[in-house]
Amino acid sequence: MSRPPLADLGAFIAVARERSFTRAAAQLGVSPSALSQTIRSLEERLGVRLLTRTTRRVAPTDAGERLIATVAPHLEGIENGLAALSELRDKPAGTIRITAVDHAAETILWPALADFLAEYPAIHVELIVDNTLRDIVVERFDAGIRMGERVARDMIAVRIGPEIRMAAVATPAYFEKHGRPKVPQDLATHSCINLRMPTLGGVYAWEFEKGSREINVRVEGQLTTNDIAVIKTAALNGLGLAFMPEDVAQPHLDTGDLVRVLADWTPPFPGYHLYYPSRRQQSPAFALLVEALRYRGS
Repeated sequence: MSRPPLADLGAFIAVARERSFTRAAAQLGVSPSALSQTIRSLEERLGVRLLTRTTRRVAPTDAGERLIATVAPHLEGIENGLAALSELRDKPAGTIRITAVDHAAETILWPALADFLAEYPAIHVELIVDNTLRDIVVERFDAGIRMGERVARDMIAVRIGPEIRMAAVATPAYFEKHGRPKVPQDLATHSCINLRMPTLGGVYAWEFEKGSREINVRVEGQLTTNDIAVIKTAALNGLGLAFMPEDVAQPHLDTGDLVRVLADWTPPFPGYHLYYPSRRQQSPAFALLVEALRYRGS
């Protein structure tokens, strides 16, 4: 069996990661037909089928999954080694791929990136905003941003933001009509706006804590969404109680458009962390971004 070119292996991993020839082709700068031919040639050379193709989806076969697990880390190492050559340039350069939830992207990442990208014009950042917990190793992200308590133990985690508190809120008109919950269990009689988080097993259970007591409440209501902005808008329109980061609700608490309840049941918890594989060799560009994001508050 002849040895396949590294570029062909990289093309296969791009298709497997994107689950699409069209998206992978756009990323690689080739046509979908040319990319499809590359994968067919690779499969013929290896003598196994690497991808299952249907009219709706593309997915790795068992052989494809095994090849990804074996080859992807080495290709990443080669890319990191090449990126490290930017140390020899006058200015740091390279592309950094990051995945982050929407709230972190808006409140933590973008404010830092605005200055960082202006200072280092040869560094490019690809930001994927997604509320699911992606596998950054399999999908070849350089790093992810999530709550500190949700970062896997085999990852290096760097704190990039302050502690976070959640806030249970609704409009004054809603509370005038339905009354205010005094304890988390009272939420069972209220209309609540649900947040769907697939990585947590579906709909998010509202988390409360007071002293040594911890209570998770699965609430009911007419609306379920995966977007904090939609939840906030629905709450402002009087649909019911919402549970959101305190900083998202604060401007509307200040104006009186929203009212907070159960504040003594929502203590602060670890905020956002940048995380990446412990075996990852940092490129100069990535190391600079880590330092730009590192939280230095009290």
